[in-house]
Amino acid sequence: MALPTLRMIAFILGIFLITLAISMGIPILTLLTMGAEERLSDFLWPALISLGCGLAMVLPGQPRHVQLRPRDMYMLTTSSWVVVCIFAALPMVFIQHISYTDAFFETMSGITTTGSTVLTGLDHASPALLIWRSMLHWLGGIGFIGMAVAVLPLLRVGGMRLFQTESSDWSEKVMPRSHMVAKYILGIYVAFTLLGFLAFWWAGMTPFEAINHSMSMISTGGFSTSDSSLAHWTQPAVHWVAVLFMILGSLPFTLYVAYLRGHRKALFRDQQVRGFLGFLLVTWLVFGTWLWFNSDNDWLDAFRIVALNVTSVVTTTGVALGDYTLWGSFSILLFFYLTFIGGCSGSTAGGLKIFRFQVAYVMLKANMQQMIHPRAVIKQQYNNHAIDDDIVRSLITFSFFFTITIGVIALGLALIGLDWVTALTGAATAVCNVGPGLGPIIGPAGNFATLPDSAKWLLSIGMLLGRLEIITILVLLTPAFWRH
Repeated sequence: MALPTLRMIAFILGIFLITLAISMGIPILTLLTMGAEERLSDFLWPALISLGCGLAMVLPGQPRHVQLRPRDMYMLTTSSWVVVCIFAALPMVFIQHISYTDAFFETMSGITTTGSTVLTGLDHASPALLIWRSMLHWLGGIGFIGMAVAVLPLLRVGGMRLFQTESSDWSEKVMPRSHMVAKYILGIYVAFTLLGFLAFWWAGMTPFEAINHSMSMISTGGFSTSDSSLAHWTQPAVHWVAVLFMILGSLPFTLYVAYLRGHRKALFRDQQVRGFLGFLLVTWLVFGTWLWFNSDNDWLDAFRIVALNVTSVVTTTGVALGDYTLWGSFSILLFFYLTFIGGCSGSTAGGLKIFRFQVAYVMLKANMQQMIHPRAVIKQQYNNHAIDDDIVRSLITFSFFFTITIGVIALGLALIGLDWVTALTGAATAVCNVGPGLGPIIGPAGNFATLPDSAKWLLSIGMLLGRLEIITILVLLTPAFWRH
């Protein structure tokens, strides 16, 4: 990789670090508001360190006549997530006095919107720490939306090229310039956050709890201000507000832009959106009825409990309303399957994404028709886009390595000494960016604090791989990438 290209990547990383340092001003203001000036150094020193390193990368100036190629974007995308996590972990070391391993794990979980945690005593934790955790979710969520819309289709990762036409057409059909798309998406993201804050406040949360959970829900992150997650609030309105904003965060943000620009039917006609919402509704009804038959809850309560927990897992948010692993073997296995689904492309959600299941169904249907009519010419389309060989190859490659990654990380965790349930579900929840796993250790009622440091580093790698769609990182490990 040429030196000017590396300088350009360093320049962009410097901007990210300066932005991170500025973001640390919000927890500092929180400390000033609560009269804890003696704790300002917990965020002041990390902010100064981040700012200093950012300025050191930016001050040499932006290299001229350097244009990043697709191969350079692999390096920029991966390094930006890693570098930001390295510096964003510093406040947790200062304020919680935990090891850097725990701080990095918590930060990687936050910024990848996974929601796995090593912290306890959140009900009495410093407000500055709580707001910083939620901000990591919020920053990571908007960062991934931008990457999913602008970068991943360009890199042809995991069938994402299906959405390249949409993302490239906005500049011509929806707005005069492509950079306006980013402004609209950011405006919508901020607007949803403010609406979520007002809705949670109206539903019964305090203003501080409301803003934290609003950032957590719209980013499909999962961090809460209570160890018992959303079970801490008994008001049904709180639970339904959470369901609503988890869903809003899991839908394609480019379609929100299209809706605002006059394409009123774009959101509701989208095959991915219809499939995602339909899947959620059917699962709520079937699973809610099952829980009604097998518990003491009335049907409305069973439906609400199932709706929140199912939406949380499918959208990879990771909040919980009680310990659903106590419902029996059927529910445990079902929630394990739901871990892999994910939301829509171009959203804050992780997982395999619903469109890949839909494309796989289209391919299966076409293959069966070809077997019945060998001479027929069968068109394969998804959302009015042709599914060509390049998309099929990319999708199969991604799905294969997604599965292999979970298997390898699970084997690594078992080698470290974890039981098979913790190892398998821990690997799955990390790569799918869901948050809680299954079992007594990392299940909805537990956390990741007792895991060995080596397991936390391995899971951190899994979170990063899952958030960046696997191939984005794996390509950096090939010798061909580093050849001049």
